[in-house]
Formats: sequence, structure tokens, C-alpha cells
Amino acid sequence: MHSRRQILKGAVAASALAGTNMTHAEEPKAKLKGNVKQSVAFWCFNARGEKWTVEKTCTVAKDLQCKSVELIAPEHWTTLKKHELVCAIASNGMPGAPFMRGFNNAKFHDEVIERTNKTIDQCADAKYPNVIAFVGYKWTNPDDPKSAVISTDDAFKNCVEGLKKLATYAEKKAVTVCLEHLNTRDDSDPMKGHPGYQGDDLDFVVSVLKKVGSPRVKLLFDIYHVQVMHGDLMRRIDQTKDLIGHIHTAGAPGRGELDDKQEVNYPAVIKKLVDVGYTGYVGQEFIPTREPLAGLKQAVAACDV
Repeated sequence: MHSRRQILKGAVAASALAGTNMTHAEEPKAKLKGNVKQSVAFWCFNARGEKWTVEKTCTVAKDLQCKSVELIAPEHWTTLKKHELVCAIASNGMPGAPFMRGFNNAKFHDEVIERTNKTIDQCADAKYPNVIAFVGYKWTNPDDPKSAVISTDDAFKNCVEGLKKLATYAEKKAVTVCLEHLNTRDDSDPMKGHPGYQGDDLDFVVSVLKKVGSPRVKLLFDIYHVQVMHGDLMRRIDQTKDLIGHIHTAGAPGRGELDDKQEVNYPAVIKKLVDVGYTGYVGQEFIPTREPLAGLKQAVAACDV
């Protein structure tokens, strides 16, 4: 027969063990530092390989303490709101590959402005901050590389003219249009590089933005694309810090995960953004080459500085 002391001793031990098990089971995840608002680009986890649903993408983003799922169609924004997420940057509504038909080609101005203004309205109503914009491909017929090439001078003039029109409406609605710089060097995949894109020189894109001169027309600084075209990321951030409206990430080269197989020191680069006072969103826009959730967790950790 067990003594009363033994029974009590066993009960205390069991209680302690149960408490320990509960603590491990309910142990909260480590909180992010909070210096960087992170976002998940929907298309990267929906268009290839394992296709995540809107619901799953939102659940994963919330679980990883990201604040946004971006480049996701307005019909899904109710799901974002249900998860207390935002769309940090919205598509401009152009069909197909929207980066092909941009402001460098005057014949697309009416359509691009009309579609972008509609998205601006939707963002204003939802209180979402940004809409994407593109320079466009250099050929008069973007689908035909043998068609006439738009001169750099004409491209500059057309971009400034079109973006100034857009700026007036964006300023009225308090939504920022972010013009993206893309690389033309990687021709291995339509989403890893964009041969023919006329906004592949960061200096050209910056000169357009300065000429437009609107606080509501800014730069989408894609770290991957800038690295492929120019490198020198720290100085480029210093040079453009007052113009940056949104950030995208991906490993270079290859647009894969933010791991030790690529060349960008992401913690240092993101810290640089924090140091220069950037307070916008950092969108994870890499193309998964392995298990997507593991890669996304790694990317979020790398940018949590």
C-alpha cells in the first residue's frame, strides 16, 4: 500500500508534467521584431507547382506574422479582410502579362490609365496603399520583337506624360502608383527576366519618377531585378530612398528562395532599408524551387531585422 506521502508526491509530479506538456503545446511562436512589414506575393504560390488557395495563402501569411497578401485580385479582398490582412500592392488590371504594355507606348495610355484608375478606386475604398505600374516593352508591338523599337527619348516622354495623368487621380485618392524596374538579362524563364522591357535601367526609371514629381508616383524597388541588372544594392537604396514605394525580394540569380545558394545578403539589405527610414512593405516574390512553406519561413526570417 502506498503511503499518503507517496500518493501526494506522485500527484504533484503528474501535475507538473501535465503543466509542462501544456506549456510546450501552447507555447507561442516567437514574435517578429516588427521593424519590417512583410507581404506574400500570391502569384508565386498559386501559379506554379503546389497551388495554394487564397484561404491557405492568407492562413500561412497570418501564421508567419506577415501583414499582407499582395498582387491578388480584388474579388479575393474580402478573404484578406477576414484574416485582418491587406493587399500591399495591387495589380493594375491589365490582361495577360501586364509588364509588356506600359507607359512607354502612347497607344496603350488610355487603357492602362482607365484600368489603373479603377484599381486605384478599389484600393482607396479598401484603404490599401499601392498599385503597380510598368514601363512596358520597347517594341511598338510588344508581342513582335521584329516591330519598330520605341526610342529611349520617346519612351521617357511617353512615361512622364502618362504617369502625370495618372498622378492627378492617384493624389486625389491617396493611393500610390509604384513603377517597377525589371531585369532583361535573364532569358531562361518569362518570370525570371523580361528581355525587351524598356525600364531595365534603374537610372532611367528614377529619372522618369523625378520628372513626374508626384508623391503618389514612386519606385517599386525589386531587390532581385536590381541585383541582376546593377548590383551595388546598398548605394542604390541610398540613391533612391526618397522614391521607394514598395520592395520585392527573391534570390539572385534564379529568382528562387532567399537561402545560402544565392548571392544577396538579405538581412544586411533589409537592415539598410530600415536604416534609411523605409516604412513600406517588403513583398516576398520568389519562385519556390522546393517545399514552398519552408522557403517562405526562411525568407520571412531573413527579412526580420
